[in-house]
Amino acid sequence: MAPLPDYRPKQLSVGPLEAEILQIIWELGSATVKDVHDRILSDPNRELAYTSVTTVLRRLTDKGWLVCDKKGKAFYWRPLLTKQQAEVIKAHEQLQRFLAVGNPDVVAAFADSLDETASEQIEAIAKRIQAARQAREGK
Repeated sequence: MAPLPDYRPKQLSVGPLEAEILQIIWELGSATVKDVHDRILSDPNRELAYTSVTTVLRRLTDKGWLVCDKKGKAFYWRPLLTKQQAEVIKAHEQLQRFLAVGNPDVVAAFADSLDETASEQIEAIAKRIQAARQAREGK
């Protein structure tokens, strides 16, 4: 997995429509309101006002997820993070909240409820943590 990026959005939480639009922007790389609106309306069961797309794009910009560039008369939105970077940041935040419990017994109690695959993942993570510590100490 990629390292933790230096840049973080001002606000990590995004609503369902924000997440959908962010996904579209990641897929397209850069998009106008029309590009996003057309993509959403490609589903015949969906209805969404053009102005609602504009509002959500501005909200994602305010939250620090997107930046808006003007090219000629058109405005293009592009992501400030890749999808992978966003996943790393969200995973890091979830881990920090989990570890904030602070009681090793409570955290360890979850280990008893893990299936074999999850236990193997935890062991692999522990090995990577140990290797990272050894690498830091070796510097």
